[in-house]
Amino acid sequence: MITNSIEKDILKDKERGLTDVELGKKYKITYRQLEKIIRKSVGVSVSVIRTEKKIKTFYPKDFKQETTTVWSFKNRGNWATHSGEYRGNWSPYIPRNVILKYSMPEEVVLDYFCGAGTTAVEAKLLGRRCIAFDINDKAIELAKQNVAFEIPIKERLYHQIFEPEFAVRDARDLSFLIDNSVDLICAHPPYANIIQYTNHKEGDLSYFDFEHFLTEMVKVAEESHRVLKPGKQCAILIGDMRKHKHVIPLGFKIINVFLNAGFKLKELIIKRQHNCKTTGFWYANSIKYNFLLLAHEYLPIFEKPVAHDYSTVEESAFPYGSVLPFTENLPAKRKLDTLESTTVWILPEKDFEKYLNKNIIERYSYEKPYRIISFALDSKENNLNSKEAAIEKGSLLFIKTPFLIDKAFSNVDMGLYLSSIMDTIQQESIYLENSGYCVVQTKDVKVGDYVEPIAKKIVDLLSDNKNLYLKEIVIITNESNGHLAEKYKMDGLKINHQYLLVYEKRKDG
Repeated sequence: MITNSIEKDILKDKERGLTDVELGKKYKITYRQLEKIIRKSVGVSVSVIRTEKKIKTFYPKDFKQETTTVWSFKNRGNWATHSGEYRGNWSPYIPRNVILKYSMPEEVVLDYFCGAGTTAVEAKLLGRRCIAFDINDKAIELAKQNVAFEIPIKERLYHQIFEPEFAVRDARDLSFLIDNSVDLICAHPPYANIIQYTNHKEGDLSYFDFEHFLTEMVKVAEESHRVLKPGKQCAILIGDMRKHKHVIPLGFKIINVFLNAGFKLKELIIKRQHNCKTTGFWYANSIKYNFLLLAHEYLPIFEKPVAHDYSTVEESAFPYGSVLPFTENLPAKRKLDTLESTTVWILPEKDFEKYLNKNIIERYSYEKPYRIISFALDSKENNLNSKEAAIEKGSLLFIKTPFLIDKAFSNVDMGLYLSSIMDTIQQESIYLENSGYCVVQTKDVKVGDYVEPIAKKIVDLLSDNKNLYLKEIVIITNESNGHLAEKYKMDGLKINHQYLLVYEKRKDG
């Protein structure tokens, strides 16, 4: 039992600088128990009891805007008053990129999940007006402290600096803002009940379960659409969850919530996490129990369409029947020394397909029979090769659609493509043994000015499938993606990620 006296001792040791691990060993408490004790004492979920911050620099060194859809920041950023003390806060590189790309100086940036004020600090540094609020009054107190600095004239990137406006409010109710009054929304909501941010304050979404969280986020999305100016953007960082060794696609669900509120999807960015342990204990357990450590988050950039501009883009659809599946045979080669163990796979550009195929086969086939089916726009095969058709049940069905990688086919008829994928899964999954895996390789594409989130659509279509359930969502990209041409700053972000949707066949399926 943790008494009040023990809690005081824990907090004193925390102030002295003991790490979470050290506190856990000394007092025999869990990480969650420690979080609860801190929230009860200071009202926010922080890793460090507040100490005064000294500003060494106001801006990140050698900063360049992101040009592709995979954002990866090995150093989270510690310029100005930024730090990682507020649990679950995002890297300041994220709002910095979003604010610079989607707003102009003096425009209004709204953050309704303010937390410790990361967005507000960036808005101030970048000469934007900012309205920032949070349901937690203690978080607002912390945010106010974090923006309480003066920027010397010689250090300013913008002549005019605006102090952020703070308030304690609920993100579900933006009634204090008039319609079409905000230039950019930039927010990082809680991921349902993964991390709690208040001491059980009423209305705190971080205490809501998955379904209740989605229901309440509908109100957030609808209010966001109302207050945002037409033609302007809303950026939301969200991640997936895991339950019983299977992924819950919270990211895709939130995308649906905002699309249903009337937004269009301008970009779909993948934020790579760098704090995932991939060696030793975690690697061994990843292989033993066949799960991947969640190492990615989604940053959808939504856009409120201009009024009466709902015209659809004419697609250069390929003729019906030209999307054909054919079997693919892989030569037997030696095994890989190590397998990927997180949900982000950075593979060599030269041998991308080889490393991809080997990782899939070695992790999900267990040296049992497997089947690889590729789709092509113009294949000499008229159908699946009957000689290669699986008769005995196997442990893996790997479905690939390499033609989506070629940007020349970005205006493909999505309805035909998706129906072809669904038909193949339905026809071929009957050859999967119980607890076998169906892996679908796919990619988002741009149609006109907006993104077609193909992976999300496949997950949506398979959500009612009673024989398959989602085990993993994997992001795959190659090592050369950080060296793309600057021209993508003008043309939008280059889509340089693909997905692997890993489904497990139910034992009774």
